[in-house]
Amino acid sequence: MTKKHPQGLPTQKQVLEFIQSSSEPAGKREIAKAFGLKGQEKIALKRLLKDMAEEGLIDGKKTAYHRMGGIPKVTVLRIVAVEDGEPIAVPDNWAPDAPGEPPRLTVKEMKGKGGKRTAALKRGDRVLSRTEQRDGGWVAHPIKKLPARSEGLLGVVEIDGSGKPWLAPIEKSVRRSAPISDPGEAEAGELVLAERTGRSERAGLKVVEVIGDPLAPGSFSMIAIAKHGIPHTFPPEVIEEAEAAIELTLSEDKREDLRDLPIVAIDPADARDHDDAIWAKPDGKGGFDALVAIADVSFYVRPGSALDREARKRGNSVYFPDRVVPMLPEVLSADVCSLREGEDRAAMACHLHIDKQGKVTNHRFTRAIVRIHHNIAYEDAQAAVDGGDPPEHLAHLWEAWRALASARAKRDPLDLELPERRVVLGDDGRIEEIAVRERLDAHRVVEDFMIAANVAAAKALEAKTAPVVYRVHETPSREKLIALRDYLDTMGRKLALGQVITPSLFNRMLKDVTDESEKAQVMEAVLRTQMQAYYGPANSGHFGLALGSYAHFTSPIRRYADLLVHRALVDAYRLEQPAPKGELPEKTGLSDKDRASLQEISDAISTTERRAMEAERDTIDRYVAAWLSGRVGETFATRITGVQGFGFFATIEGLGGDGLVPISTLGDEYFRHDEAAQKLTGEQSGTTYEAGDRLELKLAEANPLTGALKFVPVDADGNAIEARGGRPSNRRERAGGSPRKQGKYAAGKRGRPGNIRHQGRRKK
Repeated sequence: MTKKHPQGLPTQKQVLEFIQSSSEPAGKREIAKAFGLKGQEKIALKRLLKDMAEEGLIDGKKTAYHRMGGIPKVTVLRIVAVEDGEPIAVPDNWAPDAPGEPPRLTVKEMKGKGGKRTAALKRGDRVLSRTEQRDGGWVAHPIKKLPARSEGLLGVVEIDGSGKPWLAPIEKSVRRSAPISDPGEAEAGELVLAERTGRSERAGLKVVEVIGDPLAPGSFSMIAIAKHGIPHTFPPEVIEEAEAAIELTLSEDKREDLRDLPIVAIDPADARDHDDAIWAKPDGKGGFDALVAIADVSFYVRPGSALDREARKRGNSVYFPDRVVPMLPEVLSADVCSLREGEDRAAMACHLHIDKQGKVTNHRFTRAIVRIHHNIAYEDAQAAVDGGDPPEHLAHLWEAWRALASARAKRDPLDLELPERRVVLGDDGRIEEIAVRERLDAHRVVEDFMIAANVAAAKALEAKTAPVVYRVHETPSREKLIALRDYLDTMGRKLALGQVITPSLFNRMLKDVTDESEKAQVMEAVLRTQMQAYYGPANSGHFGLALGSYAHFTSPIRRYADLLVHRALVDAYRLEQPAPKGELPEKTGLSDKDRASLQEISDAISTTERRAMEAERDTIDRYVAAWLSGRVGETFATRITGVQGFGFFATIEGLGGDGLVPISTLGDEYFRHDEAAQKLTGEQSGTTYEAGDRLELKLAEANPLTGALKFVPVDADGNAIEARGGRPSNRRERAGGSPRKQGKYAAGKRGRPGNIRHQGRRKK
């Protein structure tokens, strides 16, 4: 029987109770119907739901809300274990770098047509499920099983003692080798892509592609491309359209001519494309006139074209140490659209006026022709300024930046000291160096100009009530703040939840910590508290940057979101420049179809962004493990980055590369896990291991194929502590168990990867 609800505008508590108890996805329409709302009451409900979302009480879209920090009523789950005969699952779309562990759900029996039992679910299966939260935790009721992904079918061929071929996994989360029934021409030791020959695991695998030597230069990125299903070849029709697009002529009478301005593009020394350039000069009143010129990709990539469909499918370019998988064909991304020195280029120009306090007081957007005065590397630009007699155009840029930097300091955005590391490859594709990237003022100059242009783009579209694809970074949810408060309590520090949560609050918290070890612990905790950024047509601000409106405008060569913002600006400010009929679609602004589906598009490109981040991170993990594989047995200075019941994760200081220290290597005593304090404590000795601790660890394993590292603790003489024998004492460790069949290249699960990026990557 359907539960009756009091009629009239509900309270926040009643809304939460309805969402929690509803057996179906609960959206605005369902809530209004349940409480009998009409007319003005529906408008009031819309405001109420918006307020609840801003307060961190609910999450989701207007068609399906759920409690913030919870799980949607209907979602895709991935089976990660089977415990006591019941499958255990996690949300399949859980952000890879989301702080903390994903919620675990117990999956109830799945039935087929007529109520018949279906085959038991196993690890790796994906199921569309209805979810509910009970007193004992989350429960899932499968609706249907989804097709398997190919990510578990990438591996290395191994031959056992009887001559039978097996596929050894290269995934950290896949523990067992799988039998190969049809190896084709694959030989032992080769990296291959395989597919199942039947529904059952016993049916075996068929090798469908031989990739080659798994440790050869270039293999690590190809592993990531295959595993994550990243499109990396362009269909012929897309290439044909790109070739047609480069023939478009730039009409000088329809574009602002900015070729006389000494505009410079400051990029990494090995940048593959140049999509932004900047210029500034004093206005004579203490302020500055400035320009941010961005490649006019919307002129070449028209809505509805094959080029556009492919760019949307990719969502963004993916950057690896040895290659880039571009969003657009290279004839556009690396040539015609790229702002190259001395060549006429189509640009979207963002004109800014910056007052002497660093506030942007005016902005306007035009389509322009630019001729880049100089493509210069960050290091070279910094050296020219530091030399004391920089060229006038660089001197003016730095002066304008100091004003922007002063305004940024007053805004006080989130300031987490996260060192960026880079992988440098030699001409042969092998690793030459893994090092911390030096953070220069030149990087900050470009970053602050880009932020100013992104804010201007969002506000310009808002002024025209035009659609905006915002870059959203929400305020930490109440659940995450409670977890942070509880963690700080274990350190004797306080966090009052009644106050307004701002980036300044976190910054002050970090400045108050003088002990470096403790500061690292607090910083890790603050990082875990942050929400995952995403794209969307509804504005919730950018918490990290302390900005009310923010949209990505500055990188349309490598991000589809930026291309959508450009198209919206074309429409809002009447900057349309049709192509000759018959060659390409004429329109360069937003299509009606795109206007009607911005939420769906935003969701899709948020997903491809997470896919790219995970692929890039996996690849860096493998490069780091390869770099360290020759140093197994050495002792390193490390810092603990995460603690679990089965052990802890540590990263090598100054280098990166997270590795597991199994609890079985800590000695013979029982260690208690305090989840809130992120701590393991020995019952007998009182020895503790907690997040942020610095300690010496010996590298026991480094697996380049999985990217997994394993450390063991050492005694005062630098010798590894003798591993615990017999049955492990911590129950959670027993649940993890060793696989019966574990390939030569298999390795255990690892923690949050280190903050490592390759040389040539820049985020804006």
